[in-house]
Amino acid sequence: MTIVERATFSHEDVKINSRESLFQGFVQVEKVGLQHRLFGQTGYIPEIQRELIQRKTAAGVLIYNDQQQRFALIEQFRVGALDDPDSPWQLEIIAGVLDGQESPENCIRRESLEESGCEIETLQHLFSFYPSAGACSEVFHLYAAQAQLPEHGGVHGVAGEGENIQLHIFNYAQLDALFAHGRLRNAPVIMALQWLHQKIKNDKRF
Repeated sequence: MTIVERATFSHEDVKINSRESLFQGFVQVEKVGLQHRLFGQTGYIPEIQRELIQRKTAAGVLIYNDQQQRFALIEQFRVGALDDPDSPWQLEIIAGVLDGQESPENCIRRESLEESGCEIETLQHLFSFYPSAGACSEVFHLYAAQAQLPEHGGVHGVAGEGENIQLHIFNYAQLDALFAHGRLRNAPVIMALQWLHQKIKNDKRF
């Protein structure tokens, strides 16, 4: 099987005919009129209209500790899950949006202190991806890091930013149950815990 290392087309194969700002708030929404090239043909599609959600770059980290055989997740209210059949309170990894020209690594170290009280030094980059490229510009940088975990969770977050975050500490032995229960509902936490699960499996110490 051939691995596609480069995209078939580039920015030069998209014609932006119009861009209109529809909303500016916590996120920005644009209406874009565009045409793009077609696979197997020389022309472009007829103009289409799409809404584009402009959202800041984000970064997140799975904090774990091999010696303690434990990892940390947070739980908080998410408006995007307002209509979730289970609960709008979601289990997640620690994460946040980059502040100005802040690096993903600095963002993670700051967010870790705010959301868990854990201090991180060495970070391992796992993936960078678009969580929802069908409509949103956000890029998410996913990391993992070992840190000393507290014995019990607690409530964290910056009250002035509307944050009310519950820290949960899990044992490695609880990983399978977390996947089976269906409580994990967002991509970064699923990707991070799948990585941890494979790491544990490949590590002969556990």
